Amino acid sequence: MPEFTVKENDANMRLDKLLRRLMPTLPDSLMYKYLRTKKIKVNKKRADIAYKTAAGDVISCYIPDEFAAAKPKNYDFLSSPAKLDIVYEDQNIMLINKPQGLLCHPDKNEYGDTLLFRFQRYLYEKGEYDPQTEQSFKPALCNRIDRNTCGIVIAAKNAESLKIMCDKIKSREIDKRYITAVHGKPPKAKDTVTSYLFKDSDKNRVYIQNRKSDANRTIKTGYEVLAQKNGLSLLEIRLYTGRTHQIRAQMAALGCPIVGDGKYGKLKFRDINRQCLCSYKLTFEFLSDAGILSYLNGKSFEIKDVWFKKELFGDAK
Repeated sequence: MPEFTVKENDANMRLDKLLRRLMPTLPDSLMYKYLRTKKIKVNKKRADIAYKTAAGDVISCYIPDEFAAAKPKNYDFLSSPAKLDIVYEDQNIMLINKPQGLLCHPDKNEYGDTLLFRFQRYLYEKGEYDPQTEQSFKPALCNRIDRNTCGIVIAAKNAESLKIMCDKIKSREIDKRYITAVHGKPPKAKDTVTSYLFKDSDKNRVYIQNRKSDANRTIKTGYEVLAQKNGLSLLEIRLYTGRTHQIRAQMAALGCPIVGDGKYGKLKFRDINRQCLCSYKLTFEFLSDAGILSYLNGKSFEIKDVWFKKELFGDAK
């Protein structure tokens, strides 16, 4: 008889969702039937599919053992190295400087080496993550940036931190800044631009449009010129919306494509053939309760050594 004790990382989850993770081979139709006929109980009592679990709950399943097969020990994340450039780490979260060329998550073309898998392997080798004892939770990334953009990605070590951080990102209580080198000079030294972005998924490309339509989405991008040299401008970017390729397309539309951006500008510039865009700074600006992450409020983290800044602009601040 399979029996599970709900852990902290599984708490506050709908019962049916947790059961799918605990017993992925159990068909939904059978799961609902077993719940209805009291063959799956919580704390020895009948439970509804929408019941929200609590740490310490005991789920007893009077069903065939085959639905609770042991988890494999050949984990996918072991295909990635445990190599990470850590900006900050504590017991709940990590801020990781993602290198250019590395995907945040696996996709249909790249599965072996991703930032997510590197993060999971790092915790596994530290002894902070054991898939054999975790019933449903996996350490996860809270946000993502493009493959060819480098910079800070937030990662959560436990379920509560993941939920809180994702809520704060959604409610825009984290100020994220980018730094970029662009060709030419923007129209103003400092400005906030509102445009409309149309996404062509087939071409994996977006287009900036001047009028709102049902097919596009409103975007808002702030920028400030930090330095200028040799026909290039160093900009700090603030995103008020977060859309695919927003910075790259908006800068190109202003006549200032990002150096090294082959999709919206020119890939090659002198000896540089990499995109000069980095998510270099974030500040936690919580406006509501942040639970176990409250200690982060007001703290700011920054990547000081951005590779293209010194190479193109010297000692510019």
